[in-house]
Amino acid sequence: MGVFDGRVAIVTGAARGIGRAEAMLLAAEGAKVVVNDLGGGAAGDGADSGPAEAVVDEIAAAGGTAVANTDDIATWSGAESVVNQAIEQFGRLDVLINNAGILRDKMSFSMSEQDWDAVINVHLKGHFCMTRFAGAYWRERSKAEGRPVDAAIVNTASESGLYGNAGQVNYAAAKAGIAAMTIVVARELERYGVRVNAIAPVARTRLTEAVAGDYMKVADGDFDRFAPENVAAVACWLASPLTAGISGQVIKVQGGVVQLLEGWRPLTEATADNPWTIDGVEGVRDQLFAKTDGTIPPFFFPSPAS
Repeated sequence: MGVFDGRVAIVTGAARGIGRAEAMLLAAEGAKVVVNDLGGGAAGDGADSGPAEAVVDEIAAAGGTAVANTDDIATWSGAESVVNQAIEQFGRLDVLINNAGILRDKMSFSMSEQDWDAVINVHLKGHFCMTRFAGAYWRERSKAEGRPVDAAIVNTASESGLYGNAGQVNYAAAKAGIAAMTIVVARELERYGVRVNAIAPVARTRLTEAVAGDYMKVADGDFDRFAPENVAAVACWLASPLTAGISGQVIKVQGGVVQLLEGWRPLTEATADNPWTIDGVEGVRDQLFAKTDGTIPPFFFPSPAS
């Protein structure tokens, strides 16, 4: 008996890297999987049905069930089509893993409008479009059945969006938005029995290799803490019935490490009995920055070239 026996899942960006590992694990645990991938390049250019079909073939060869989908999840109609395919072909939908993404790294002062729009569209809008149509389906199903549906969404955020990485203002803004959206949608869909969580993965993919350089290289025979399969295990756990009661959370994962992350919160406080003035704020500066030297903390990836 697999954890996902009788369940139907969609994984976006499922042809390579983390998405592929998630689709393979879901299928191995009994899920019927819609393998969505436009098949474009790392920067979002082009399209090719081959990569998604190759993953479907792998799943079938291992005894699982999957279908390929190449719709563009960053469009309203494309996202609706993906959700409809799962329901029409397999009769239901239980799991949505939003993973699709691209990179167009530039320093903010060198970034084009197209670079900004493309990354925001695929990551942030793509997550929302898929969530919108899956959420609407689960809401209607819950009302029709008169009970919670026991479904799950797993979003893909990033440390870049949570801690910031120079050269990735478009990507970081999208990923921070995804983390915030996760919390909001978790509150909205809780009543219908839908858990919504996010992962912040650290893994070797065609996107991260371009940024991380030698950071993710592992010597032969060593534990590969950057293998995408490490991330897939946590994502699929969050998508499973095992995590009943867990929602609105962001979890960092890499091989050997799982961390529960917490968003913006007060670190220090300075108060006054009078209206703030410039001099007044300057007077409480030492109180406000008592736990920090005021400098930006380092990020574990090197900054991309300008």
